Amino acid sequence: MSLKLIEKRRSFGGEQCKYTHYSEALKCEMTFSIYLPSNKEEKKIPLIWWLSGLTCTDDNFSQKSGFQRLAEKHQVAVMIPDTSPRGEHVPDDEGWDLGKGAGFYVNATQEPWAKNYHMYTYIVEELAAIAPTLVPHFSGEESIMGHSMGGHGALVIGMKNKARFKAISAFSPILSPSRIPWGLKAFSAYLGEDQASWKEWDASELIKEVGMPPILITQGTEDHFYPEQLDETYFLKNAQEKNHVVHYEKKEGYDHSYFFIATFLEDHFSFHMKYLKS
Repeated sequence: MSLKLIEKRRSFGGEQCKYTHYSEALKCEMTFSIYLPSNKEEKKIPLIWWLSGLTCTDDNFSQKSGFQRLAEKHQVAVMIPDTSPRGEHVPDDEGWDLGKGAGFYVNATQEPWAKNYHMYTYIVEELAAIAPTLVPHFSGEESIMGHSMGGHGALVIGMKNKARFKAISAFSPILSPSRIPWGLKAFSAYLGEDQASWKEWDASELIKEVGMPPILITQGTEDHFYPEQLDETYFLKNAQEKNHVVHYEKKEGYDHSYFFIATFLEDHFSFHMKYLKS
C-alpha cells in the first residue's frame, strides 16, 4: 500500500493529518484526512467517520467546522474521506451534482461510472483497513456522521453495517434519494433505471429493517434545499413504524452551511461519545 503523509498540523494538542494513496477500489489516487487526539494518558481511542456533501473534499470539514477542539476534548479520532474518485481519467459530468465531488457513497454498476465509482467499498473496506493502522491505541469502536450527501452516506453505511457502527448522525441529510431530484439523477446514472436496485442505497428503505443504531438528525429551517431535496417525512414514518431510536431536530433560522454545522457539532459529538464509551 502506497500510503504517504503529505501534511501534518498541530491542532488543539492533537494532529490533523492528510494522506494520499492509490485506491484499488476506485482505481485512482485518493486523498483523505484524519485527526488524532493527543491521548496523553494512552487510553483506548474510538473513531468517528465524517462524510462530506456535494462538491466537497476532505478539506471542507477539517478547515471550516472547528471539530478538532471537540475531538481533542473527547479524545476521539476522526476520519474524513473524499467524496468521489479523482483524476483526469475518472469519468465526470458537467453538472456539479454528478461525477467528481458527487460519488453518493454507492457502488456504481453502470457505465461509464462502474470502474471507478465504488465509494461504498472504498470506505467500508479499503479505508476501514487503513484507519486502525493510523490510530494509536484504537479501541475498535466506531460511529459515523455526515452532511447532506454525506448525511445520506453516513445513514446508508451505518445502517448497512449496523453491527459495526455504534451510532449515526447527520446534518441536513438526503433521507429519501429515490424520491428527490439529486437522488433520481445520481441513482439513474450510477445504478441504472431499475429502481428496485436503489433500495439498498436509500436510507428510507433501510430504516425498515430491525436493530438499527441510534440516530441523530439536525436540519435547519432556512436551508434552501429543504424540503425539496431533504424531506424527512417518509424516513421518519418508516422509522416510527419500526420503533427505531431517531432524534430528528429542526433548528430555527439555520441554513445548509458550515456555520450551521459548527453551531451544533458539539451536540453531535456528545451524542456519539455516549455510545462509543458506554
